[in-house]
Amino acid sequence: MQNALRSYKDIYPTLTSSTYVDDAAVLVGDIHLAADTSIWPLVAARGDVNCITIGARTNVQDGSVLHVTRKTPENPDGHPLIIGQDVTIGHKAMLHGCQIGDRVLVGMGAIILDGAIVEDDVIIGAGSLVPPNKTLESGFLYIGSPIKKARPLSDKERAFLTVSADNYVRLKNEYLAERENSPHS
Repeated sequence: MQNALRSYKDIYPTLTSSTYVDDAAVLVGDIHLAADTSIWPLVAARGDVNCITIGARTNVQDGSVLHVTRKTPENPDGHPLIIGQDVTIGHKAMLHGCQIGDRVLVGMGAIILDGAIVEDDVIIGAGSLVPPNKTLESGFLYIGSPIKKARPLSDKERAFLTVSADNYVRLKNEYLAERENSPHS
């Protein structure tokens, strides 16, 4: 995992002992990973010109790209990337300077752009595009490019949001145990 975590201006990613970062991922700079998060193969995350924060029990799946927007006189805070708890980020998603609430599923290949806000309890369909500064209201399924509100989430879909996060916590625990027990570590 040593090559997976890199500094930028002497700032390294921070994580807990319960965090899993795959050896084939690359995390650079000001990135904060909470307990029970998992970062899977080929994820690229750069906290170079702003910070990335990822909440507890969140998983970022294979091939996803996470980045931020720098601070400028016109936008003094820039756009950090803030991801809540119990979030599932599907394979090859791209998140750029946005805010993701708790219990969100970001479908495979979805793109979420600068200043977008995704409230809690949302499902974003695969391949969707969330334009800059768009807010996705809590409790709905959103699909399309550009994204549109499709319908309210069912109780079963809402329950699945934490089930998905829990499944990835179990999986990353298996990977951590295997890493600990490997004669190659």
